Amino acid sequence: MKKLTLLASAVALVFSCQTLAKLPADQVARLGQDLTPIGAERAGNAAGTIPEWTGGIKAAPAGYKPGDHHPNPFADDKVLFTITKANVDQYRQFLSPGQIALFDLYPETFKMNIYPTRRSASFPQYFYDATKQIASQAELVEGGNGLRNAAIGIPFPIPANGLEAIWNHTVRYRGVAASRNGGQAAPTAQGAYTIIGFEEQIMFKYSHPDATATALEAENILFRFKQSVTSPARLAGTALLVHETMDQVATPRQAWTYNTGQRRVRRAPNVAYDAPGTASDGLRTTDDFDMFNGSPDRYNWELKGKQEMYIAYNDYKLHSNSLKYADILMPGHINPEHVRYEKHRVWVVEATLKDGTRHVYGKRVFFIDEDSWQIHVADLYDNRGDLYRVAVAHGLNYYEVPTHWSTLEVYHDLNSRRYIAIGLDNEDKMYDFSVTLSDNDFTPASLRREGTR
Repeated sequence: MKKLTLLASAVALVFSCQTLAKLPADQVARLGQDLTPIGAERAGNAAGTIPEWTGGIKAAPAGYKPGDHHPNPFADDKVLFTITKANVDQYRQFLSPGQIALFDLYPETFKMNIYPTRRSASFPQYFYDATKQIASQAELVEGGNGLRNAAIGIPFPIPANGLEAIWNHTVRYRGVAASRNGGQAAPTAQGAYTIIGFEEQIMFKYSHPDATATALEAENILFRFKQSVTSPARLAGTALLVHETMDQVATPRQAWTYNTGQRRVRRAPNVAYDAPGTASDGLRTTDDFDMFNGSPDRYNWELKGKQEMYIAYNDYKLHSNSLKYADILMPGHINPEHVRYEKHRVWVVEATLKDGTRHVYGKRVFFIDEDSWQIHVADLYDNRGDLYRVAVAHGLNYYEVPTHWSTLEVYHDLNSRRYIAIGLDNEDKMYDFSVTLSDNDFTPASLRREGTR
């Protein structure tokens, strides 16, 4: 069995049974010292294959301007080595079972090009300051299905349990607001696909510089999200609105849909858990989106520890507008020539389905980047205990925010030998993190306007 190691401190052991425990002052003091401002180990590893974190990317490359696809600051890096089916056993300790399954499923075509590790994740100073401020006071609500005494920052930078770690992913910093265009594709086993185009807007109430725990708890909103389908014509106009709550016990997620055939906005309480994702061909669940979203209440969560792992990181080549979708999408998996893998430390969180509840995933194992709290890999098991799907987030630093976020998410269905790629934007305009959005942009009435444009 793969060996997992926790931080050198015994914090996780001290608090392992205290779901609602607050972080003591001596541990908070480590943030910005031996730990990064959001709780990662600042030092590199003993082997020298993971370097020290020195602040991440601090400035955009020369010539970059907001609105551009982000140029690769590491374009001169060379491939160190390539993992293939022939040599995968040499690197098994640094891979998840789901990643290994892809080598088994596609032995002739799947590979990982390994590059030097660049700890590029960086965030605004006010986010770092907020993390240190709330670390001693943030708590999970009873049952772990919500937060209190938290705003802006990472609530649990030294997590004591799996629920704390997954909430760190849920509220990680991705800017204050964003408007994005792009699409998704679900190639057949033979490689045929149709691009589903989307326009999306999201407003992160939790991350606003003026956010306070008191105000967030009173409104009970983490973020608002709106999505409309732009193509193909048969789906265009279909729209979704989500209000994600901070305390999902007090108020569960609120969602609405607009259907062009009915020309009506309807409440959509089923937009949650294992309901199929929008136009996903049944290849992902609603709570797969963003690698995991929504209420954690159907699972028992366990923090397994931390390990070194090869994950898709600094994927600027995959993100480039010099590529066409046809360069990326191929039968079985995306084109591995355009993917950059690096070795990073990840938190490992295992979620097992509670007795008496239902979900198509009986177990989920999440591998969370220590430098950003972004889930980078998720191994998803069915109710028989067999590997069912593996999800991969391809991350990079968006200089203008700055933030580490995925440029593409790929969900592999191992049974059908198909996948769905979400976030394709190589042929579209880039995210706009400067957009000004208000609550009025996220009402049911606004959803109808989106659908009838």
